[in-house]
Amino acid sequence: MTVYIDDYRVPYRGRRICHMIADTDAELHAMATALGISERWFHRDHYDVTDELHEAAVALGAVPITARDCATMAVYRRRNGRLPRPEEVPAIREERARLRRSAS
Repeated sequence: MTVYIDDYRVPYRGRRICHMIADTDAELHAMATALGISERWFHRDHYDVTDELHEAAVALGAVPITARDCATMAVYRRRNGRLPRPEEVPAIREERARLRRSAS
């Protein structure tokens, strides 16, 4: 089981935030609790994490990933019930691209 944190830095209320996802919601909530993040920052399948807590999350074992990989992984989890491993992401993107091309 793994927690992932992306490199996205979107401005929000004078701060910059990124996203944290995990294999399971229980694992995600446990990491958020360890970081002192309120559940109000939970959004369906991820937590918004302030830039200040990014390094703390990595120190606690969160695996850094790109924002693009995070988005792909989150969508895949919603559709398939499991979070793919980062090394599966390129094949997932290629399959989605192939399906879009064949639909045109």
